[in-house]
Amino acid sequence: MGKEGSVSAKIQQFNAGALFLAAALLASLLVAGSVSANEKQPNIVLIVMDNLGWGELGVYGGGILRGAETPKLDQLAAEGMRFLNFNVESQCTPSRSALMTGRHPIRSGTTKVVWGQLYGLTQWEYTIAEALSDAGYATALYGKWHLGDTVGRFPTDQGFDEFYGIANTSDESVYAAGLQFDPESVSPPYIFASNRGEKPRKIKPYDRAARRQIDAELAERSIRFMEQNVKAGKPFFVYLPFTQVHVPALPNDDFEGITGNGRWADVLAEVDHRSGQVIDALDRLGIRDETIIIFMSENGPEQVYPYNGTAGPWRGTYFTALEGSLRAPFIIRWPGRIEAGAVHNEIMHITDVYPTLASIVGARVPDDRYIDGLDQSALLTGRTRKGVRDGFPAYNGDQLQAYKWRNWKVHFLTQNSMLGDIDRPGMPQVFNLLSDPKEQYDIYKYGGPHGEDSMWVTPAVMKLVLQHQQTLIEEPPIKLGTPDPYLPAKARP
Repeated sequence: MGKEGSVSAKIQQFNAGALFLAAALLASLLVAGSVSANEKQPNIVLIVMDNLGWGELGVYGGGILRGAETPKLDQLAAEGMRFLNFNVESQCTPSRSALMTGRHPIRSGTTKVVWGQLYGLTQWEYTIAEALSDAGYATALYGKWHLGDTVGRFPTDQGFDEFYGIANTSDESVYAAGLQFDPESVSPPYIFASNRGEKPRKIKPYDRAARRQIDAELAERSIRFMEQNVKAGKPFFVYLPFTQVHVPALPNDDFEGITGNGRWADVLAEVDHRSGQVIDALDRLGIRDETIIIFMSENGPEQVYPYNGTAGPWRGTYFTALEGSLRAPFIIRWPGRIEAGAVHNEIMHITDVYPTLASIVGARVPDDRYIDGLDQSALLTGRTRKGVRDGFPAYNGDQLQAYKWRNWKVHFLTQNSMLGDIDRPGMPQVFNLLSDPKEQYDIYKYGGPHGEDSMWVTPAVMKLVLQHQQTLIEEPPIKLGTPDPYLPAKARP
């Protein structure tokens, strides 16, 4: 072969190699946020706190300032990714509905906490537990459900293999000790257990004594479930919605007085300890690197003294559309896939958890209904520094009270506290969340150097509101109290 032929051959070899490397790089990018066919599906541990405010943990500016250090959760944040702009719904039932379905609760008839009537998810909804179960996961829920307390609407009717916990909320633990309590008028609350395909069983009364002990039981059962499935070689999904720090926030007997700073601080110390038990179990079982673990809260802080919490720099508590209600802690760790110590201020919504996890593990997300959640796996795995969400509607009950968009918040209704009156201003109130994190200076009222420059935000947001409302016409919402079986009048167009 001559010199020219030799050079030509080398060029062809180089081009072929370059193409191979490019193809390999493209393939790696495509699977960076998901599991390839040859990889083992990661286990998923989803720890959800009840009404733990944005500012409670040490890594969010709380910890010792709230009377108790939180070393286990602070370390989890150091080993994983922490979100500053993770957003939830304003009440318990809607947040848990959004988490389970990836849909705004207005679609599912789960917009508010109710008492004494049929409520919860219809069996037509396809939950994250059903998606993961269909993808080969063992699934279990240990803790608070609050998405239905009647036969057919328990967790084991919605994709979970096992359930142990409370159907509703920790408020109920004080019922039986209440003044002139009448068990004929209000059924005493119980802790339930069930397996898929079986009727839920009453285990024991959920009273103040049980309220102190239950989170210890939930952590223990979660670890046992993990052990069983590691031994069986099966991927698992543990949904661990602890009952703390919801009213009444009463510490386990082992934590009573441990901080010397009062019961709330004792409870915060227990929150860190119980979460740490589960985190440490992953190391003991040798599955740290193959497990996605998430720690989050489903609501902003309590308002009721002495169980009131803090949202850090944000104003407001749950049952409002203020940032203190909507922003909640969110920490996620997946060693080798998610950058350790990363911090994001990108907007993420609780509906995003479902499609993001489904994308990572290859589970199915239904396409016959509106799914409001967005796949944020590229952000989590570092393929991008920019999230895919720029805003969302903020409901309180059935009312659209605000819309959050980029660094702006537009309030259509004003409610400053859980029990506060609702005002309807003549003009929407617009707040810049960077310069005014406590949402106190409406640009129309206070103006200022950027007042006139910000008036364009209202029409931009109203366009998004109208688009959202159009989807509710195209797919009419399920009404609260709708019984099973349910089928939509018309499918998503």
